[in-house]
Amino acid sequence: MNKKTIHWGILGPGAIAYNFAEGLKYVKNAKLTAVGSRDIERAKNFALKYNIPFAFGSYEELARCEEVDVIYVATPHGRHYEDMLLCLDNDKNILCEKSFTLNARQATHVLDRAKQKNVFIMEAMWTLFMPVIFKLKELLKDGVIGRLTFINADLGFHFPFDPEHRVYNPQLGGGALLDIGVYPLSLCYHLFGVPDEIKALALIGKTGVDEQDGILFKYGDGPLAHLYASLRSQTPSEALFIGTKGTIRLHAPLYRPAGITVKVDGQKELYFDAGLAGNGYNYEAEEVGRCLIAGKTESGLISHRHTLEVMELMDTIRSQWGMRYPGENYSGN
Repeated sequence: MNKKTIHWGILGPGAIAYNFAEGLKYVKNAKLTAVGSRDIERAKNFALKYNIPFAFGSYEELARCEEVDVIYVATPHGRHYEDMLLCLDNDKNILCEKSFTLNARQATHVLDRAKQKNVFIMEAMWTLFMPVIFKLKELLKDGVIGRLTFINADLGFHFPFDPEHRVYNPQLGGGALLDIGVYPLSLCYHLFGVPDEIKALALIGKTGVDEQDGILFKYGDGPLAHLYASLRSQTPSEALFIGTKGTIRLHAPLYRPAGITVKVDGQKELYFDAGLAGNGYNYEAEEVGRCLIAGKTESGLISHRHTLEVMELMDTIRSQWGMRYPGENYSGN
């Protein structure tokens, strides 16, 4: 793409779209050009707040907008599959919120279609683009806490029960795993890859979705990882890495860590600030811009393989619970 300014469109102006729009303010070569909603008034209000030239009352109109280079898909993950296919049918580059799709079959179909269309596509796991995560990887690689033996990572909030709310509604892909459990899971995968063994338990609620999850990963003769997600309670929402010589604590909130504390036996405790510039969403947008300008169709930080293998892990976990969504596409079409 031989251009210096990346023109963005937002599909679905919900709460997370407002956060992303704020983040774009910190990206030098980004311009928010269009927004699409199934409610034209919502689109107009969003456009008014962020001085956006084009506001559309349908996702189809946004996907056809020639002024847009890339679309940020911000709808609930139960809609991601059809919304991304719509964008791809119109040859649009995509940044899609997590969870990428409901299952790995849908993800495979979307990624294959993107490859056929030769367009860029990336999952918006914003946490992994933050400077503090690069520092965490460096500390672990350097072995500052010795041989890693155990990881504990959690994310949980208290969501008052409402069967129509997206987190409790199976029609919308509700449940703790796809909504918030994907954060500790993706972080663990990002650092250590696919585990050799998986054991998972869940508390399935009245609507048939997982409200609390406990997941255990085993990496050969290396570390064990305990991952926890909850819709029922506010958890510490941090990650602790335990080694033979000390610990590294990734401070809350896990999705946007405040910093890192390193405690090595016999040494003074060290603290590394997160070093955020902007609200955090800007880092993933900057990566998209770099990739588009370089003519890439996927990111080296969150590759297509990364996205697919995370979806496969979540499929495996849900299979242990016997949990499926009404909207899941098991044919892969």
